[in-house]
Amino acid sequence: MKAAPFSYERPSGLNAALTLMAEVQGSAKIIAGGQSLGPMLNLRLVQPDTIIDISALAELKRAEREGDELVIGACVTHGDIEDGRIPDVTRGAMQRVASNIAYRAVRNRGTIGGSLSHADPAADWISALPALGAKIRLRNPAGQRDVAAEDFMTGALESALAADELVESVRVPAMRASARWGYAKACRKPGEFAHAIAAVLIDPEAASARVVIGAIDAPPIVLREALPLFGGKITGDFLREFDVDAADTLLLKAGMTDAADRHIHVATLRRAIAEAAA
Repeated sequence: MKAAPFSYERPSGLNAALTLMAEVQGSAKIIAGGQSLGPMLNLRLVQPDTIIDISALAELKRAEREGDELVIGACVTHGDIEDGRIPDVTRGAMQRVASNIAYRAVRNRGTIGGSLSHADPAADWISALPALGAKIRLRNPAGQRDVAAEDFMTGALESALAADELVESVRVPAMRASARWGYAKACRKPGEFAHAIAAVLIDPEAASARVVIGAIDAPPIVLREALPLFGGKITGDFLREFDVDAADTLLLKAGMTDAADRHIHVATLRRAIAEAAA
C-alpha cells in the first residue's frame, strides 16, 4: 500500500518550518528520518494533508556542550550518537542506548527528535532520557518551552507536543563521575520492538537512584528516588540489595496485572541494575 496524496514542503530554515506549521491548511506532519512516519503513511494509519520535511535544517543538527548540559538537535541521528560524532557527557551511556536501536539502516536515518515525537512506548529514548534527567525543548512560532523528559510522553503515541510545536533539541545533563548507568530491554530477537525496557542511573556516592521502567503501553514508570527498590538505601552493593518483590509490587500497583509480564519487566530491570554494578 502507498501513502494517500499529500502536499510536500521542504523549508529552508527553522523559522520557515514553524511558520508553515502555523499557516498550513488542514492537518500537517513533520518528517525528518521518516523511520516511524514513513511506514505509517504507507499503511495509511496517518493521512496528513501536508508533510513538512525538516531533514535539511542545520539548526536541528547541531550538538554541543553548553555548561553542564549537552544540547542535541532534534535531527541528530541515532547513528551520529552511536558513532561518537557528537560530544558525550554521559560516559558512553547514550552511545550504548543508540547502538541497540532497531537495525543500522534505521539508525542511519532515524533521529532522536523523531523518535521522541512518535512517542512509541517501546522506543528507546522515551525511556532512556528520563533516567538521564534530560529535558526536551519544544518550539513554536511564539517561542520555546522546556519539558522534563519524564513528562513528555502522555500516552501511547501521544506527547506534550501542541499542534504548532516541534521538538527543537534534547538537553542532557553531565553525568557525575560516581554515577553508574544500566540499560536493558527484552526483545524476541535483536532489532525488534521491546517487550520490556529498564534504565537506571545509580550513584552510590550521592546515595541516589533513578529508575525507569518502559515498554508498558503507556508512559514509562519513572522513579526519581528509587530507594524502596533497594531496601531504603543506596550503597555500593546495590545489586545485592535490589528487592525483586518490591519491584513486582510496584508494577502491580501501576496496573500490570499479568504475572508473566511483571516477571519479564522485573528481570529486565535486574539486568539493567547488574550492568550498572559491573
